[in-house]
Formats: sequence, C-alpha cells, structure tokens
Amino acid sequence: MRAPTIEFHGGVREIGGNKVLITDGPDRVLFDFGPSFDPKFEQFYVDYLKPRSTSPVKDLLEFDLLPWIDGLYAREALAGLEERYREPLVHAVFVSHAHFDHAGYLNLIDPEIPVHLGEGTKTVLDAIETSGATKYGEHPWRTFRSGQVVRVGRIEVSPLSVDHSVPFAFGFRIRTSEGTIIYTGDFRQHGPRASLTHAFLEEVAREPPEALIIEGTRAGPDPRRNFTEEAVRRGVDKVLGTTDDLALVTCYPRDVDRLTTLYQAAAESGRDLVVPFKTAHLLATLASEEGPKIPVPGRDPHLRVYRRPKKSYYKFERPFLDDAVDADWVRRHGREVLMLLDMHQFTELIDLRPPAGTPFIRSMSEPFSEEDVKEAVLKNWMEHFRLGFHQFHASGHCSGPELLSIIGEIAPRSLYPIHTEHPEAFERSARQVVLPERGVPYRVDPGAPRP
Repeated sequence: MRAPTIEFHGGVREIGGNKVLITDGPDRVLFDFGPSFDPKFEQFYVDYLKPRSTSPVKDLLEFDLLPWIDGLYAREALAGLEERYREPLVHAVFVSHAHFDHAGYLNLIDPEIPVHLGEGTKTVLDAIETSGATKYGEHPWRTFRSGQVVRVGRIEVSPLSVDHSVPFAFGFRIRTSEGTIIYTGDFRQHGPRASLTHAFLEEVAREPPEALIIEGTRAGPDPRRNFTEEAVRRGVDKVLGTTDDLALVTCYPRDVDRLTTLYQAAAESGRDLVVPFKTAHLLATLASEEGPKIPVPGRDPHLRVYRRPKKSYYKFERPFLDDAVDADWVRRHGREVLMLLDMHQFTELIDLRPPAGTPFIRSMSEPFSEEDVKEAVLKNWMEHFRLGFHQFHASGHCSGPELLSIIGEIAPRSLYPIHTEHPEAFERSARQVVLPERGVPYRVDPGAPRP
C-alpha cells in the first residue's frame, strides 16, 4: 500500500485559496476549496468580466486559476469539458471556516461528495446564501462539533475550534495510516476567543505530529502592530468620545466579534449602532448559535437597521423593515449614531451628507478581503466628503513571531507553510521545512527526524 500523501493545490505562495488534498490508500479528503486573493485573477477577470456561469471550471482552468483534480468537479460545472468528468474520486471535503477564500468554490464540486463543516459554519453559509449572490451548491452536508471524530475510510479527522475573524473556525487533527497531520486553518491567539486557539495548540502539542500544515498570512515583512480586540475598542471609544455628531465605521461584514465590539462601544457612549440589512440578517440568523454574546435586531436596544431607498426589498430584508431607519433619521440623530457602512453602501454618504470632519473608522479584520474597498477609491470618498480617517484593526491571523513560537511548541517532524506570500520566513523554524509546490505529492514520513 502506498504511503499517505499531502498535495497542495492552492495557498502556495499566496494568501487564501487553500486546497489541501490528503490521500491514504484509496481514500482522498480535501480540506478547503475557495479562490485565492492572487493578483493574477484580476489580470483576466475584473469587475463585470467574470468566468461564465455556464462554464466556470473551463474559464478558470484556462488561466490556471483553478487546479484540475480528478473526480472532484460536478458534471454541470464542466460544460465544454464533459469528456473530463469522472465519478467522485474525492470522498469528502472539510471546510475550516466560512471565509470566501476557503469555501467559495464549493458550488463547483460534485454534488455526491459530502461536505463536512461546523454546525455554526453551516449557519453562516446559509445566511450568506440567503442574503446575496454567493451560492455553495447542493451537497450532502455533514455538520460537526469541536472534538468530534469523523472517519473517511482509513483517514480520521478531528475538528478543533480556533479563534479567527469569523465565528466557528476550526483546525484539524488528521490521523492517517502513517501518522498524524495537523492543519491549522486560519487562526489567531490575540482575539476575544483566544482560549479556543490556546486549547487547540495545547491539544495538538500532546502528540507531536508527523506534519504540520500552518497558515502564514503575516509571516515575513509585516509592519502592523498586533492589535487586540480590546485595543480596537479603546480606539473606537476615543473617537466616539471626541465627536458630538455622526460617526461612521466599516468592518468585515461577517466578523461577529468586531460587530459586538462596535455595538458595545456605541451603547456605552449613548449611541445606536446602525447596520445594513445583510448584517442584521446575519446577526439574527446566528442568535440561536451565539445566544447573548452578540447583538440581535429587535432584542438589543442600541441596534438599529438602516433602510436604503429601493423599489422593492428582498425576502431576507423584509423582517426588518418596520423598525428600520433611513438617511433622514440618521441625519437628525447623528450625535446618537455609529453607522456601519459596507462597501456597497458608500453611496449612502450622498444622502447622509455627513458634516466635514466626521470620523470614519476603518476596522477591517483581514489584510486580504473580498469586501475591502480599493485604497484609491476609499481615499477619493474620504476626500470628497472631508471625513476624518481612523484605522483600528485586529488581524484574524497570528503574527510572524507567534507562528514561530507555535511551531516550536508543536515540534512537528515536517512543516508545510501555506496561505502565505513568504514561506521562506519559515525555513529555519523546524528540522524539516518543506516549501510546497502546487500539485506535488509529499509523503507523510514517520521516519523523518524530530527537531
């Protein structure tokens, strides 16, 4: 029987797009499947120039923006490549968390392949689907909880909760016939749920693995301070305490911890946090999962929903219409408002007419985010409305020094850095450091020396 192997079909010398295929005998399991934030994508597809919905795999393969993996893709996604369709040869897909770069291509996989993900992660994906254009496809969905053991043939997978900038994120302990692999997913240990990451690291260090697959978003040059959520809160408090009119803020729309921080800051300063329909929908959907931890429309007194003027409203928006506020209300109550603007709502500034000097807080939790406004465009809006710009940001990822310390604690036989533009930053962090290449199978080798 051939030794187990690890193949990297994404996340190699790039941020995002992790696609990790683990094979053990006849069993093949894929971990994460989404697009990367590689600038190469925008060399061919930008704005309204997108891959055709009728032939998405063909259009992405043309420019090497998607890997070819036998027995993975849905027949319907292979229009123009029908001869390459194979019955499923990948036996399960595991999703570490709900960010688009880890789950955004699920709609392309064969609908017969089971997709395993956290119970809360599925809830987040459902909220995204029902409030936007992103679709994840029809699959046999299999939800799990932290610590649960899932068997796929001879491969045994244990998801373990970690802290990240979206709730319900997981790392994985993967047992194969030749030893254990740890895949961190995306994680941090300076967020409000840092105890999850600490418990994960403590658990996996008890049994040093044959291989550690670690994300390295912030490895290499990284001028950012390692802000905590508490530091973000202090910065927001300071801004709100020095303005007697409207305050504006933007953040990653599914960073529930940041939304909670903003709500608490608004409430304690005598303001209401005003959020768009999509944010209200997400918070309402997660109410049963997160309980009292997060603000919920209709329950928490300092949370209001903003109604944009439209001819008609989507189904997910209608439950919030009766109590929603509009631009006129925000203008009249400016000193009582902290208003959340996502990139699709910047045009509301035209109706809001914020006074010159109105503080605008950018509190984006990801250095690479499909929701972020390009710097030049953001600058134009700031200058046009003469807004005061403030940046308070707690990353969803561990710093470079933290990563090196973690590697020392886990002491793997082999290290594979992915989800990073600087894998060379890890070259001396373990006895055997492998800088992965796309599509190359690496053996899980229990004979390698330990550090």
